[in-house]
Amino acid sequence: MKLVGSQTSPYVRKVRVMLAEKKLACEFAEDNVWSEATTVTAANPLTKVPVLLLDDGTALYDSSVITDYLDPIGAPSFLPASGIARALVKRNESLGDGITDAGIAIFLERKRTPEKQDTAWLARQRGKIDAGIAALSSELGARPYLRGENVTLGDIACGCGLFWLEFRLPEIAWRAQYPNLGAWAARLEARPSFAATKPPA
Repeated sequence: MKLVGSQTSPYVRKVRVMLAEKKLACEFAEDNVWSEATTVTAANPLTKVPVLLLDDGTALYDSSVITDYLDPIGAPSFLPASGIARALVKRNESLGDGITDAGIAIFLERKRTPEKQDTAWLARQRGKIDAGIAALSSELGARPYLRGENVTLGDIACGCGLFWLEFRLPEIAWRAQYPNLGAWAARLEARPSFAATKPPA
């Protein structure tokens, strides 16, 4: 297998964390989708990462499709097999990805010249982030992880999203506002899978 992506992408990191947790052998190929030289379009017509290239040439995208594919391979599992337990973990994954989506929307809008930036759009995205983080803190409560004692795909997705916010939008000081998320984040950061996939400074 080969994973194509960027070291700074939180969606790519989500897949890399799962691969590391499962100790699955997978080549990593760095590719910048914003470059004219990107090769991602040949595998994903949307020119987005991550893309997982299987040994038979099949290309899988996006991150939720890839993690669904990888979870049954080896151990441990991060996604229940079926029912409401699976739906709740997938809901947590969607929350993490949604917070990330809103953060990236802000990051890209800020690349425009100040007079062209849509302040209402920026405020709307910030509102999504704030509401998402509040919901995450409420759901976590006093538990070690979102669904209890064990890390799930939801924890991985939300962790990658919130760590990306610290990397790109550090003014969103979620650890100070929600101590339970700070403790949860510290538990994730202590895992070798998260330490090994931290974006370069």
